Amino acid sequence: MPTLDDIAREVGVHPSTVSRALNPTRAEMVREETRLAVIEAAHRLGYRPHMVARGLQSGRTATIGVIAADLGNPFVTPIIHQITAALETSDMMPVIAETQDDHDRFARIVDHMLGRRVDGLVAAAARVGDQQMLEEAAKAVPVVVAARPLPRSLLPQVIHDDAAGARLAATHLADLGHRRVAQLRGPLDIANFEQRATAFSAACARLGMTEVEVAGHASRPVFEEGERLARRLLEGGGTVPSAIFAHNDLMAMGALAVLRAVGLEVPADVSLIGYNDLPMMDLVAPPLTTVRYPSDAIGREAGRLVVELLAGEHPRQVVLAPSLVVRASTRLVE
Repeated sequence: MPTLDDIAREVGVHPSTVSRALNPTRAEMVREETRLAVIEAAHRLGYRPHMVARGLQSGRTATIGVIAADLGNPFVTPIIHQITAALETSDMMPVIAETQDDHDRFARIVDHMLGRRVDGLVAAAARVGDQQMLEEAAKAVPVVVAARPLPRSLLPQVIHDDAAGARLAATHLADLGHRRVAQLRGPLDIANFEQRATAFSAACARLGMTEVEVAGHASRPVFEEGERLARRLLEGGGTVPSAIFAHNDLMAMGALAVLRAVGLEVPADVSLIGYNDLPMMDLVAPPLTTVRYPSDAIGREAGRLVVELLAGEHPRQVVLAPSLVVRASTRLVE
């Protein structure tokens, strides 16, 4: 790998001059003719900056730790893409890891990233028990909480109005004439799902709908847990509700599989509504009515916030609004 010494010999200047010429913050100290010659030689020789050495000089590594719960979840992908795009505009790179929704793994990842001297953290995997850990990390580097809120924390956050989204779901079902409904709850130590559960129940009471209780909640917001809770609902006896609100699209797909297995059709027998509007929810049979979660905007705003924090600004919280996408999985009650 070519070094500063190689470029210096090529141009006929001292290595310190090459260093200044290639450093955007010090390039004005070098004559324009020399600076251009250095840049041309660096390109020709295939020189790449030594990021570790540059980090030691500047106190920055130009890396941001980005922590997700499950990189296999299609909900996460656009968040990561947009964080990466926002960081690239400031010449920073993400270091990405997943917690698999495990607190101890999350703690190890944070320690590892801080040990590698990342310049900041974007945490898109927080559960209630992770708040203290992230607030401790914020004493060392800027920390932005994204996607999963920590309601009692003062950390900068980019979140979504989950209560408003749940009210959209309840209002849609009430407008269709449903009077007996159920919800499949996500993990209640993830604030999104706790807010959806509380707001949906309150909206049902206000709108005159009876909520059929489903014992328990999902341990993780995944397909298999949607299946488990749907089975529990159907095995509980009594009249099957005319509509089900699942706390995310993956759980809704699990519920759909169970409904089909017992001979119930969606939406002829049971209307089904999800949350997030994952890719291809318009292609399932039937296409899923769902609350759209603005994943792209969450990632874009989270990347912007961490860049602002590194620049010395003091942003606090961004709250994005949901919208309802009506498709064929819900229908008017006759």
